Amino acid sequence: MAAKELCYLVFFAFRAAASSHFYSKPLMSSLPIFLRQVRSRSHEHLQAMRLLAQARLAGQMVSVLRQELDSMVRVIYLLTQKPERRELLIEASVKGEKWFQEGSRATATDKEMVDLAQALQGWTQSVYKFGCAFIHLSGLHDYNDRDPLAQLPGQERSDILEHCRNYHGGPSTDEAGFEALVPFLPRVLEKIAGNLECYLVALEKGEVHSASDV
Repeated sequence: MAAKELCYLVFFAFRAAASSHFYSKPLMSSLPIFLRQVRSRSHEHLQAMRLLAQARLAGQMVSVLRQELDSMVRVIYLLTQKPERRELLIEASVKGEKWFQEGSRATATDKEMVDLAQALQGWTQSVYKFGCAFIHLSGLHDYNDRDPLAQLPGQERSDILEHCRNYHGGPSTDEAGFEALVPFLPRVLEKIAGNLECYLVALEKGEVHSASDV
């Protein structure tokens, strides 16, 4: 065999082997990317809360709190899903796509995820709704002149204040106003971020929980 022909054979054999190796490589799991993006978001929230607290920008502090809750309720939701569905949802999140209900093209709504978290931690829905009102333009943005807590239904107001009192040391009564609540918001965020990290570790380990176990 001529040297030139031998070189061609070696070249094509090498290319075929390299091509086979490339296409047989398993796709990288989206889980590490998802975990990274959630942790990055949480870290940024903690930094933002410190700066906002120093500047006394209470409305934005509540908005940051709501965004951290958004991460938490989504991770709780993932923990209760079967591995195959969980993988699809995580991949969708990494790609910036919507989550869909199982076996349907209907979008999985924030309300479904918050309702699940609410069943586990009764204060979640009240704080989430309160935070949403600060993300979207609402009467609560007039908080320098009208107390936002006074504008809430009685049960929602009570849930927020009771959670803050039981887990963070105040405010001391259900008659407390928004101004009394604001100094505790950084502590609330730190608690949510800590819980979120525990849920992320469980997700990282591949644990699947029933709603009652989360």
